[in-house]
Amino acid sequence: MLPLETLALLADVVPAEPFPEGIAHYAVGGLLVGLGVTVIYLGTGIAAGASTFLESTLSYGSKLSRFDRYRASRDWRVVFTVGIVAGAAGYQLATGDGIWVTEVAWWRLLLGGILVGIGTRLGKGCTSGHGVCGVGSVSGTSFIGVISFLLVAIVTAHLVMAAGVTP
Repeated sequence: MLPLETLALLADVVPAEPFPEGIAHYAVGGLLVGLGVTVIYLGTGIAAGASTFLESTLSYGSKLSRFDRYRASRDWRVVFTVGIVAGAAGYQLATGDGIWVTEVAWWRLLLGGILVGIGTRLGKGCTSGHGVCGVGSVSGTSFIGVISFLLVAIVTAHLVMAAGVTP
């Protein structure tokens, strides 16, 4: 059981309305991601982590041995990754919201992506690898990883908001 101070802290960081735009599109996206990783696992026996897909993609342009580990499977990994982006773009176009739906500056998204990429390599996996595949396979390491990701993200978001940073 959590101490009362921890519960009070959690109450402060959880928004009053966690899904102000509804939950349907998150649920559909989650189901499609789950279906995709299931198909990959059943077809190849490989847990589908997006950070590994990025690493394998880098083998096209790098001669470093680190990026050559997935050379044999990099083509289908790129197809899967492109499918993730194309699926999201297709959904946005189908719902009439347009492709670019954020007010966050492009350079902040790029910088955030680079930091996430570095973090996933240091953490030996990303949210999709640990969150979808690891938790789905009841991995204790993945449960700890996902809890860590969420706590750090919540704290970071609140620190950034407290500093007055806006999109």
